[in-house]
Amino acid sequence: MTTPVTVSVTRHVDPAHTEEMLAWVEAGSTLAQRFDGFLGSGWVKPQTDSPEWHMLYRFASAEHLAVWEESPQRAWWLAAGQGRIEETRVERRTGIEGWFDEPMHSVTLDPTAAPAVPAAPPRWKQMVIIFMVFFPLSLCTNWLAAQLIADWPLLPRVLLIITVMTPLMTYVLMPFATRKMQWFLQPRVRPRA
Repeated sequence: MTTPVTVSVTRHVDPAHTEEMLAWVEAGSTLAQRFDGFLGSGWVKPQTDSPEWHMLYRFASAEHLAVWEESPQRAWWLAAGQGRIEETRVERRTGIEGWFDEPMHSVTLDPTAAPAVPAAPPRWKQMVIIFMVFFPLSLCTNWLAAQLIADWPLLPRVLLIITVMTPLMTYVLMPFATRKMQWFLQPRVRPRA
């Protein structure tokens, strides 16, 4: 099973060049859409006149992402922004923090639009969901280990338990729990009547 990869890039641009930046971002998104595995992109600015842009894009797997990142199309696009757009930070998210990502979709790159990607839920909510999944799984796995391999030495016993729990958490239980608990993780604000 492949794991989607979200890439977060922080870039700095002179606010006087906002229109150029919008065109550059739109061109990059249009190019990326032509690649297999592209799941979406978006951007957020902390304030209208901020020089900082937080850009996100997501691919279905690390392999799909690598094809985009090594492509001549992306190299051309990055070269087009050279000298005007400064990349300051890049992060890839696939692990625990990726459990809490909502699916991303391509967005219209409009500076007056709402942020393209919802904020991650508060850490305490993430902790609650992890606990809800980890505790019963750990309890069941340790009970089974006590029944089946109680005479094993500690190190191999714990190694086997973790080897069983990690893929179950990552590929089955956490994605299921985060889908079922979206009402808790990302509550929708309802307009007042």
